[in-house]
Amino acid sequence: MVRAVSPPPALHFELDDLSRQPVRDLVARHLAGMHAQSPPESVHALALDGLKAPSIRFWSVWSGGALAGMGALRRIDAENGEIKSMRVADDLLGQGVGRAILDHILAESRAMGLAVLWLETGTTDGFVPARTLYESVGFTTCGPFDSYGPDPFSVFMTLRL
Repeated sequence: MVRAVSPPPALHFELDDLSRQPVRDLVARHLAGMHAQSPPESVHALALDGLKAPSIRFWSVWSGGALAGMGALRRIDAENGEIKSMRVADDLLGQGVGRAILDHILAESRAMGLAVLWLETGTTDGFVPARTLYESVGFTTCGPFDSYGPDPFSVFMTLRL
């Protein structure tokens, strides 16, 4: 049986200050999902205050007037960045929104002059779609980076831009 997949909705990306309630709710949902799949010491997703750090660019993604997702990029140094807190609204999963967010972060990273992107994601089955998405654009597994250490619940990935 072939499942029909809807085309991705028209999306609008905004640099966001995390003040709107739908965005705050999606961040909370993201954190709850991370805690449901990993022990607390292995959850590296950022809460609202962390996402407001000067080293972070945070985008909300909108389809019409509805929040479709979010994504964040942390500048590690002049050449390196880390993808943080990508999340798609539940009702839009499987419609290309995650790929659009990733493509946006990649384009922004290149525009900022970054040479390498890094990310940390989970090892459990719930993270398979995320790992598959990252691999589809060329991310490969690597060891811990920056301040991360080895963690049996973490997969580290990198991409040279």
